[in-house]
Amino acid sequence: MKLGSLKEGGRDGTLIVVSRDLGKAVRATAIAPTLQRALEDWSNVAPRLNALSEALNAGNAEGAFDLDMADLAAPMPRAYEFVDGSAYLPHVERVRRARGAEVPESFYVDPLMYQAVSAGFYGPRDAVKVTSEDYGIDLEAEVVIVTDDVPMAVTPADAAAHIQLVGLVNDVSLRGLIPPELAKGFGFLQSKPRSALSPVFVTPDELGDAWKDNKVHRPMLTHINGKWFGAPEAGVDMQFDFAQLVAHAAKTRPLTAGTIVGSGTVANEDTSLGASCFAEQRTVETLRDGKPSTPFMKFGDTVRIEMLDAEGKTIFGAIEQKIERAG
Repeated sequence: MKLGSLKEGGRDGTLIVVSRDLGKAVRATAIAPTLQRALEDWSNVAPRLNALSEALNAGNAEGAFDLDMADLAAPMPRAYEFVDGSAYLPHVERVRRARGAEVPESFYVDPLMYQAVSAGFYGPRDAVKVTSEDYGIDLEAEVVIVTDDVPMAVTPADAAAHIQLVGLVNDVSLRGLIPPELAKGFGFLQSKPRSALSPVFVTPDELGDAWKDNKVHRPMLTHINGKWFGAPEAGVDMQFDFAQLVAHAAKTRPLTAGTIVGSGTVANEDTSLGASCFAEQRTVETLRDGKPSTPFMKFGDTVRIEMLDAEGKTIFGAIEQKIERAG
């Protein structure tokens, strides 16, 4: 099934079930008022949501309406926790090589992960607000999963059963602010503003054969200002699968229902498939030409991020955003 949230009903939105073609929706408030509440009682709520989804896709759901993407908030307008990994090591390797640094051996056995902003997410059509172009505005096209309650010290084998939803994120990064923050040795803060989530999250079974080995096996398609930017394969070159990432995050603490876990920027060894962020593209240019030639994003630029199924139909809907000056 596919789930989303309307921009109504308060800060956490109003839960809706969305049709497979994303054309229709029905409010699910008689089952759960919000997606967060649904996840907190997932074993009881999910079968009822699935029944509503089946009725909607069969054209039998009472109260169904035409879906306008502009009416959508993020599926989870806010979350208790968003932890973001960096599971695609070709991206890590290239970025470090461009600045003359080696990749530590530990990176191949111990995932990179940081605590990201979860207090608010942009909806799929909301503008990205930034105060200055000098910050180096970048996108990061990633896959995310959402968990139910995860116990502390869960094993990767057991963590897989706690993955309940899959979606996409535009993890906005301000590249110009990252080096001085990391130099302090205390992690990201100002360099990581709010991110945007895809129009809908879907259950893993909705992905069919594209969900395998706790990974999504489809290209991550990104367009900038209407032009193709990249389509690396999300199921290729992912060093750590989502079960491993969940287990890593839960090593010393439980994860509450509604925790979002990110894959990190999707990147492949094959650079002909393009990039999922400007930092990646600029690194490829630096390694090839000695300097980057692609500038970071400017006010007025647009980004479109989506994933298509084997028939060319959008799975999660597209994140379509304009970069705008804040204030």
